[in-house]
Amino acid sequence: MQCAYLLRKLAITRANQVWAKDTTYVSMARGFVYLTAVVDVASRRVLAHKVAVTLEASHAQEVIEQAFTRCGTPEIVNTDQGSQFTATDFTEAVLARGCKLSMDGRGAWRDNVFVERLCLRNLYCG
Repeated sequence: MQCAYLLRKLAITRANQVWAKDTTYVSMARGFVYLTAVVDVASRRVLAHKVAVTLEASHAQEVIEQAFTRCGTPEIVNTDQGSQFTATDFTEAVLARGCKLSMDGRGAWRDNVFVERLCLRNLYCG
């Protein structure tokens, strides 16, 4: 599934307006681990996250469901075009909550910079 990028010229002024979601590859001595996180763009708070040894769409769906349970529902969820975020289970989970799904352009890492610059010292909502 390919979605339009909805954040261009959008004034993000409040919590739960836009959530950003991404998976970061963390290099280890023997391969990688994958950190998938959801960040509220306005507050920069980490709403949910998971570290896994595999990169699977089920992790993306699990993390967004955790964020919905803990923090409610945003207007927009923004991701990149990674296979875990274009998977049917993930997109249906977002759209079923009434959220709009926004996706960055290919190679446009700056569009999702708040997750790209994730700092684990951020606090959970609640």
